Amino acid sequence: MQKNSTTAQAPTPQLYSADKCIEDARRVVRIEAAAVAALESRIGATFTAVVDLLYNCTGRVVVTGIGKSGIIGKKIAATLSSTGTPAFFLHATEGLHGDLGMLRSEDVVICISKSGSNSEFDFLVPQFRRLGVTIVAFAGNLKSNLAQNSDFVIDISVEEEACPLDLAPTASSTATLAMGDALAIAVLGKRQFSVEDFAARHPGGALGRRLFLRADDLVDKTRIPMVVPDASFDHVLAEISKKRYGATCVIGDGGKIIGFITDGDLRRILRKNSDHLSIQARDIMTSTPRTIAPGTMAVKALEIMEEFSITHLVIVDDKQIPQGLVHIHDLIKAGIS
Repeated sequence: MQKNSTTAQAPTPQLYSADKCIEDARRVVRIEAAAVAALESRIGATFTAVVDLLYNCTGRVVVTGIGKSGIIGKKIAATLSSTGTPAFFLHATEGLHGDLGMLRSEDVVICISKSGSNSEFDFLVPQFRRLGVTIVAFAGNLKSNLAQNSDFVIDISVEEEACPLDLAPTASSTATLAMGDALAIAVLGKRQFSVEDFAARHPGGALGRRLFLRADDLVDKTRIPMVVPDASFDHVLAEISKKRYGATCVIGDGGKIIGFITDGDLRRILRKNSDHLSIQARDIMTSTPRTIAPGTMAVKALEIMEEFSITHLVIVDDKQIPQGLVHIHDLIKAGIS
């Protein structure tokens, strides 16, 4: 049986060349970069007033939005929380169906909307007013209902979207994200938020290991290789082999460290003097060993090792008495790299 000649045929897809792909992608990057660059001139008195508001907030910062604005809002809330400003995300639709119960009068609400005129905010803003919270608008339309009814307005408008249809939020969502980051980092600066503060909020994963882990956490304080200055070559070799660090401390009066010997030092001294029976620890040791104080972060210990091209650091107390020995392999094994 012959096929019906009137059967609809699938349209042939238009060819999308590699050159066209590159051209479009570069256009997106240019448009979004321009959108972010345009924000710089808008950061002024209103911005600093919002920074002060978040810094002095005795409640929580509540970030709300819907659609792509909501997705960006989740990231802004997460960045604020991780940098010392308690924050959470409230989905605008869920806010209309019971989640407004999360809010207290001492909270600050950041409303994100490109148009500033969606139905959710038309209903939510009056409720925010009733609850007595302070409203900050991230708005792309300064004449919108949202902008006109907020306490503070930060302009996130863009000249154009990177989407060729001017439909998908692209440049606008990127600009909003950048402004949110700018706000979070400005509040971080006002708080004088430290590396230790950041580490306390990121104890897990690779980031947590880099920021939270101390060099002391990696040492066995019961297995510190030590010899005295007049120890024989054989005794030094035996101590290095027994403690399995590839090195040993040399200690003087009161247990203070006065030198350090690695297995490389042993090999080098043997090349110069084959009569190892006459060699003592003081003949081999480096008299200015690299040391760190208790509580030094593991990532800092690694930086020192890399700076001086060494593989060991001795942890010493304020009396210069060894408290442990850190090997670069301990740091790498712990994920500090």
